[in-house]
Amino acid sequence: MVYPENFEYKIEFYKIRELVAANCLSTLGREKVDKMQFTTNFNEIELSLNRVDEFVHILEEEDNFPSDYFYDVRSMLKRIRVVGTWIDTSTMFELKRSLQTINTIVSFLNKSDESEPLYPHLLSLVEHVVVYPEVTNRIDAIVDNFGKIKDNASPQLADIRRHLAGAVNNISKTLHSILRKAQSEGYVDKDVSLSMRDGRLVIPVNPSHKRKIKGIVHDESASGKTVFIEPSEVVEANNRIRELENDERREITKILVAFADYIRPFLPDLLQSYDFLAQIDFIRAKAKFGLQINAIKPSISNTQQIDWVHAYHPLLYLALTKQKRKVVPLDITLQGENRILIISGPNAGGKSVCLKTVGLLQYMVQCGLMIPVKENSHVGVFDDIFIDIGDEQSIENDLSTYSSHLLNMKFFVKNCNNKSLLLIDEFGSGTEPEIGAAIAEALLERYNAQESYGVITTHYQNLKHFANENEGVINGAMLYDRHLMQPLFTLSIGNPGSSFAVEIARKIGLPEEVIAHASEKVGGDYINMDKYLQDIARDKRYWARKRDEIRRESNKLNQLTSSYESNLDDINKQKKEILSKAKTEATQLLTDSNALIENTIREIRESQADKKRTKQVRESLSDFKTQVLQKEEKSPKVKKKRVKTVRKVTIDSASLQVGDVVRLEGQQTAGEIIELQEKKATVAFGVIKSTIDLSKLERVSKNQLKKEDPNRNFYNQSSSDIVYDKKLNFKQEIDVRGMRVDEALQAVMYFIDDAIQVGVGRVRILHGTGTGALRQVIREYLGTVNGVKKYNDEHVQFGGSGITVIDME
Repeated sequence: MVYPENFEYKIEFYKIRELVAANCLSTLGREKVDKMQFTTNFNEIELSLNRVDEFVHILEEEDNFPSDYFYDVRSMLKRIRVVGTWIDTSTMFELKRSLQTINTIVSFLNKSDESEPLYPHLLSLVEHVVVYPEVTNRIDAIVDNFGKIKDNASPQLADIRRHLAGAVNNISKTLHSILRKAQSEGYVDKDVSLSMRDGRLVIPVNPSHKRKIKGIVHDESASGKTVFIEPSEVVEANNRIRELENDERREITKILVAFADYIRPFLPDLLQSYDFLAQIDFIRAKAKFGLQINAIKPSISNTQQIDWVHAYHPLLYLALTKQKRKVVPLDITLQGENRILIISGPNAGGKSVCLKTVGLLQYMVQCGLMIPVKENSHVGVFDDIFIDIGDEQSIENDLSTYSSHLLNMKFFVKNCNNKSLLLIDEFGSGTEPEIGAAIAEALLERYNAQESYGVITTHYQNLKHFANENEGVINGAMLYDRHLMQPLFTLSIGNPGSSFAVEIARKIGLPEEVIAHASEKVGGDYINMDKYLQDIARDKRYWARKRDEIRRESNKLNQLTSSYESNLDDINKQKKEILSKAKTEATQLLTDSNALIENTIREIRESQADKKRTKQVRESLSDFKTQVLQKEEKSPKVKKKRVKTVRKVTIDSASLQVGDVVRLEGQQTAGEIIELQEKKATVAFGVIKSTIDLSKLERVSKNQLKKEDPNRNFYNQSSSDIVYDKKLNFKQEIDVRGMRVDEALQAVMYFIDDAIQVGVGRVRILHGTGTGALRQVIREYLGTVNGVKKYNDEHVQFGGSGITVIDME
């Protein structure tokens, strides 16, 4: 529901309706524009926006969409429902051409790409359209390419026209003979030719000679100097022509009646086809208008929210564009805890324009129109939009300005809910300021309690305080340049605005003593109240940011603590397992050693110290010792290698030289030393140079490099060669459409790194439009890269917001 009845007039939507209608090709579309209305059905809104968005793609990318011959012949089709009526020749010709257009559009929309329709939402319109090619074939048999009835439309018509042509030819010959004779006798001038009067061929004659030619005088010129005579020799022949012409008209009427009888059974389907043509005309007009105002299909959800980025008033945009001026965009958010926005600021600062922009764009969306916002904007759906703006005083109804405002407020209180959007301009004005401000605050409290959404403009301080102290309501300010003393037309949400009454009075030249006297009357505290409110809002934002930072750091600390505790538990567990295993192995080793020693001693005793036998026993004991040592080395071997690696890393600067190949500990990439200092070395890893501590480097031999990577050609390719190869193979454009966000971001990172290395001046990233999420992530990354000078959308003719153009430093 919208309120009041003249809602469209108040937000100037009637102008939008006129602009859309101007893009229609026929009355078919204009009727649909006139019937366009506000709806709360989310599925209907989304379907309508999707169809318009698809048509925008057709207008931008397709050249062969049929846009000719959008004729409206519905009235004639409805008229021939009565038996015995007929369709005239010109309408039949328009019927033929418009049916051909309908057939071509249906074929166009049935195009598919890999079995998927290119325009599925527009294609859904075709479901109830019945195409009758035989109707156009029947018309082709009757009417020629110029809209005239063909001679062979019927055998009778062909016979009549043959006789008619013969009669005309005979009359023409006879008249030319009479004319030549009259010219030779001097009755008629040499340059005179035959003329036509009342459908009959006649000879122009001077009045003085009219008795010389026998016949009937049909007419005379306005000057009276010429009379038009039908010679008696051709009177009967002309009468015969008249009869044949009447026969021709009767036969044509008979043909047209027969055609009307033929298509009468098809009338319901034909009328349905013209409704389809009207829908196409309507959608095309909305798409054309969307392109005129740089509008898009926003991200829409079936919730109550307004989260718009760079929104602007379409009528203001068109007006300023004609003046070659730029419109100041609007960023506004109404959702969650901040449902009602209280906008304050100087007069003529843009408060009312901001309010109208919100009302107009929300109404446009719910009428199925695209709106001028950025891709990352989000739009909701409201059941009600109420507005109170302008002067509604009425002498007839005995209403003052303030009384009319109160009547509107009464309606708002009675009907608003958590799905209503309230738009109130100059809230509480029009009466004694104190009581007006009090009533306004009481009403605002009621609207907030009912969880309504709204944009409210005011100058009252108590409403600004209310917004600072209550959840659900937030302050907003239209910014003002104190130095230039002019409005900036920019909305800043989170802090109240100042009316700058004293500054504006001083700017327009009000006497300084009057301004000083007024300031004394209200006191310095009142004058500075706006400043105090801004200070409070600034402090509030500061501490809110601090709380967020502390919360983030606390969460990060908790995550690190949990990670360290988990790792420590794993380490302790592994330590216990290792110690337990080592104890078991040591016990087993001790047992085996004791048993072997005892067995050795026993064998020596039994052999009574025989040298050969003693030697064999000693060798057996030595073999056991060797086995034990080998087992011992298997486990600590990794540790020994690690120790060895650490020792290998600690290289004395004297042992390294410029040109040696080294790499970082634990890394596979090798580099060449190009400069040595006391404890550091400058190493070139490809085209990247880095200064590194010697303790973190290890020397690598050429043979080892070849074993690890046989394809490596480290020495044969210099840094300049690598850069040259990259320049040759570098492409200044990357296409990330269809990738996931993480894949696309990784690809863009590598792409930008390469661009910086080869020193290219400009590159392009194709990411498409879609929901705008991929574009936003990519641009957030670009904002962090030092080598990027600036980035913006491509020109609309070359891709617009679907492509980001980056200028490198």
